[in-house]
Amino acid sequence: MQDQKPDQKPDYKLTLNLPDTAFQMRGDLPKKEPVRLKHWQDQDLYGQIRAARQGKKTFILHDGPPYANGDIHIGHAVNKVLKDIIIKSKTLSGFDAPYVPGWDCHGLPIELNVEKAKGKVGTKLDATQFRQACRDYADEQVARQKADFQRLGVLGDWHNPYLTKDFAFEANQVRALGKIIANGHVYLGLKPVYWSVGAQSALAEAEVEYADKRSNAIDVRFAVMDEADLFTRWQAQHLSKGEGQLSVVIWTTTPWTLPANEAVSLHPELDYALVQLAARDDAPAERIIIAHGLLESVMARYGVTEYRVLANGSGQALDGLALQHPFLDKQVPVIVGEHVTLDAGTGAVHTAPAHGVEDFQVGLKYQLPVNCPVDGHGKFMEGTEFFAGDSVLTVDAKVLDLLREKQVLLHHTAITHSYPHCWRTKTPLIFRATPQWFISMEQAGLRDSAMKTIPTVDWVPEWGEGRIHAMIEGRPDWCISRQRHWGVPIPVFVHAQTHELHPHTAEILEIVAQRIEQEGIDAWYNTSAEAFIGADAAHYDKVTDILDVWFDSGVTHHCVLEQREGLSRPADLYLEGSDQHRGWFQSSLLTSLAMDGQAPYKAVLTHGFTVDASGHKMSKSKGNVVAPQEICDKLGADILRLWIASSDYRYEMTVSNEIIARIADGYRRIRNTARFLLSNLKGFKPEQA
Repeated sequence: MQDQKPDQKPDYKLTLNLPDTAFQMRGDLPKKEPVRLKHWQDQDLYGQIRAARQGKKTFILHDGPPYANGDIHIGHAVNKVLKDIIIKSKTLSGFDAPYVPGWDCHGLPIELNVEKAKGKVGTKLDATQFRQACRDYADEQVARQKADFQRLGVLGDWHNPYLTKDFAFEANQVRALGKIIANGHVYLGLKPVYWSVGAQSALAEAEVEYADKRSNAIDVRFAVMDEADLFTRWQAQHLSKGEGQLSVVIWTTTPWTLPANEAVSLHPELDYALVQLAARDDAPAERIIIAHGLLESVMARYGVTEYRVLANGSGQALDGLALQHPFLDKQVPVIVGEHVTLDAGTGAVHTAPAHGVEDFQVGLKYQLPVNCPVDGHGKFMEGTEFFAGDSVLTVDAKVLDLLREKQVLLHHTAITHSYPHCWRTKTPLIFRATPQWFISMEQAGLRDSAMKTIPTVDWVPEWGEGRIHAMIEGRPDWCISRQRHWGVPIPVFVHAQTHELHPHTAEILEIVAQRIEQEGIDAWYNTSAEAFIGADAAHYDKVTDILDVWFDSGVTHHCVLEQREGLSRPADLYLEGSDQHRGWFQSSLLTSLAMDGQAPYKAVLTHGFTVDASGHKMSKSKGNVVAPQEICDKLGADILRLWIASSDYRYEMTVSNEIIARIADGYRRIRNTARFLLSNLKGFKPEQA
């Protein structure tokens, strides 16, 4: 206590140890955070941390590239903040933990936006100018997203991120493809693949999403050409043969595929029934063949109460039975396959090898033609009887009218069912057989290698292992080619007659890669075939397809981890949302194993999706979107970071304006508690305690 004069009243305030601190009560985060971030950038805080940790044991978290299109959303924020928390934690634990952010810059969404603004290739821009417009657009999007990520307080090498459109990256991607080709994993095949009419390109499994679609479900008669042959096969000559037209009845929800029909598939071991239908008001008496196990449900669907079974027999016994196509002047055979089920329909499957994977596979066994009358725009080609020029998306009504005219439409109804859609254009997909480039899961043992490698990776949460195991176990070959302009080319030459790769493909790919390093992907498109293969150009076709963007991001382990100083492969951790078990986690694993037989990562951590308070997915149309930019502007990035840090990332993460408001209240309590504790340390000297 200070001395006081005798005539002076005592100042009791001087006798008290009152709390005192410069730590303010109000965080005022929206104003102060940008100042703090600028200070970090001005002093190159990230660079200082790298210098301080140089020589320490490394921890490599490899950033999965977000797509360079549109503003970041709350899911992006969750992903980047979780990575930032881990990086900073590892840094404080003494590791050298660099963080190199990246962006996926090729692909359809950028093309579509450039087409809207500039027009399609050949209108106002040629292909070279169009690709430059795509580069410029990607640069704009990267700059916007980068600013938003930095505003979240994420430290990283923002001055030198990796971009899949960088010339060096594109060149190394070509080298990665070359190594996978050299190891025997790639082939050119005519197979039905998911085809986006909206994008006019093939798609891979990871680019498919499912949504409800209204479809025409029809039952169609395929008349039996020789009924005596049928009764002989079933050894039923002594039974009543009944009366009326005799048909095998198929059920399908894709009437537009009937022009490509080449057979009707039955299950070899199922029991089939020859059913006599009595005459009805709208139809004479007739006989139909359907699976016995579906007899009651089929009759109920037709509204038929009077019927009797004339004969039974196996599907196998009808293998080879000749049928009349419902409207084309040709006969098609009955074939048998294990893919036929009793889940729906009639037990007889309309088979068009050009328009279905199972149809194609059973067609190979029977050497059926792969007749694809549909072009890349989803229109029937010139010469297609009845439907030339019609779009497959609108032709169903015309098909139904023709079936009625031919008196082969037994039943029709509209159904709503889950149907594959293009995740970019949101349009329904079709299966379409076209020559495409594939990475085989079998021919060089890639599936087996993946199945053996998956258990050696640390999956967090543990269910991630089972998820990717099931996906790899059942996935088809990977279609890696696309028929677009904005992407890394598949720079190979194929013999015009044999369709074999040029014998010097490995050397050609390296020459192309060196050119791309200097000039970008235009070096492939703008250079003649003769410049690469000389006189052989007369016998070889120059491929103009581009690589699937999942291949782009899938080879970042080679194009980034193996090329960047301070990084290394395999990474200690990949961290993305749970949808990436069918996306980036899988494409990275497959390309890495196909290149050199090792996994690209030691551990994989998965976080859930963000949903609203009712558990619904975020959607602009529903009005339940919580934008990270708005939270930063109104409350501060630390409020968003606190919500992310306090949420259980393993499951769906619930967020709403009310939840964020509660988090902000919690932040204020934490801040005031810290302020109270600090204020009570005024004058405290630890060395004197």
